[in-house]
Amino acid sequence: MEDAGLDERVYRSPGVDAPSIGPAILLPLAVGERNLGAMAVVRLAPGRSFTADELAPIKNLAAQATVALEYHRTQDQLRRLAVLEDRERIARELHDGAIQSLFAVGMSLQATAAMAGASDVAVRIGAAVDELDRVIKELRNYIFGLRSQLSASQLDDALHKLAAEFQERSGVLTIVEIDADIAAGLQRHAEEIIQLVREALSNVSRHARATSCRVSLFRQDGNAFLEVDDDGVGFDPSAAGGGFGLDNLKQRASLLGGDVELRSGPDSGTCLRVLLPLDRRDP
Repeated sequence: MEDAGLDERVYRSPGVDAPSIGPAILLPLAVGERNLGAMAVVRLAPGRSFTADELAPIKNLAAQATVALEYHRTQDQLRRLAVLEDRERIARELHDGAIQSLFAVGMSLQATAAMAGASDVAVRIGAAVDELDRVIKELRNYIFGLRSQLSASQLDDALHKLAAEFQERSGVLTIVEIDADIAAGLQRHAEEIIQLVREALSNVSRHARATSCRVSLFRQDGNAFLEVDDDGVGFDPSAAGGGFGLDNLKQRASLLGGDVELRSGPDSGTCLRVLLPLDRRDP
């Protein structure tokens, strides 16, 4: 471009005083048919035009930048793969080791309770077995969460799958309403969002006594919002303390630059709303 400052295709930030640009070269940073971005080299106005001799080293620089970007993307994928493989290993060891051991202990305690007859000892043993059952259930939920982490699947599909598995496991009717464009824009945060939803659904299962719940991802006022609401018994958030795990949810949301709002009341159900700010790279 002989004078980029006069070209209507050049973006100018409203109300920002910036130096006037003159001649410019714009080069794509692409691997095959996949475009990674663009590189712009400009001279301030008034400036002399670029020559053919100057174009060659600029092209070489663009090629080197493309290699660096592709290398970074590949390394990031390898790191993600390592994390997913580690999660699968942990989930397998918990299922095959810890859960089976706990189950065996529970069976032994039940047999001991039967020999103890109707006594305080039998009652205490029964309470211990119930507690073991609860721990086993929590471990299975944790394993479910580990195995629900994303690999190559899209956030939209993963949320539908997570909701379907939760419904099958808990018996709570789970409706999913996802804006596919927003889900695609938040794909790079998919693992964190899945973990948020998993923890919120776990709270529904443990506390809400709900018959139905809904998982929503939508856009409003330039931001993305994730909601998990239910028709359960509800509670007074100011008197709930840390039982709902709100601090954990807030910490997860803060890692995404967002915040959490909790609305509930006795016999009014519960609505967990997570603000997920969209940046200019999101649709």
